[in-house]
Amino acid sequence: MSTLARSLGRFAGLAPVALRIIVGGMMFFHGLDKLTAGPSGFGQFLQSLGLPAGVALGWAVTMLELVGGALLVVGLFSRVVAALLIVDLIGAINLVSGEAGLIAAEGVGYERDLAYIAAFIGVLLLGPGRPSLDHALGIEKHVPALVSAEGSKEGSRASLADRRRARA
Repeated sequence: MSTLARSLGRFAGLAPVALRIIVGGMMFFHGLDKLTAGPSGFGQFLQSLGLPAGVALGWAVTMLELVGGALLVVGLFSRVVAALLIVDLIGAINLVSGEAGLIAAEGVGYERDLAYIAAFIGVLLLGPGRPSLDHALGIEKHVPALVSAEGSKEGSRASLADRRRARA
């Protein structure tokens, strides 16, 4: 294993923490933007797309992004929030950004939504990482075992130690 891979591998446990803090913060600000502009206006936009109860849905999406983003930043109910935000963004692609294409000629296509979804899938599969309120409160008890790509004895010993710690 290369020195660079070994050095970077020491920080692999921080990946889920970085994912949830970065995308959680970004979703928080998306929700804050909707709240500041008025969720009712966003709801009317949703209603113009043919969705029923647009104003109520506008408030729901605003609160999901605002509160859900904040929950991700602190690492509380991380997997549930990540799953809900994946559904939210799939809806956004289908209703709004999908028409612009993957990379829009003007503005943003749905590449940004896909990047968010990728990060949320990481949180969903890896969990919140440590530190997080999910771990502090006992909601999450395990951390993902990271295995050496080369399957070296060193990587096998490290992954066995990680699994033992995760069970504890």
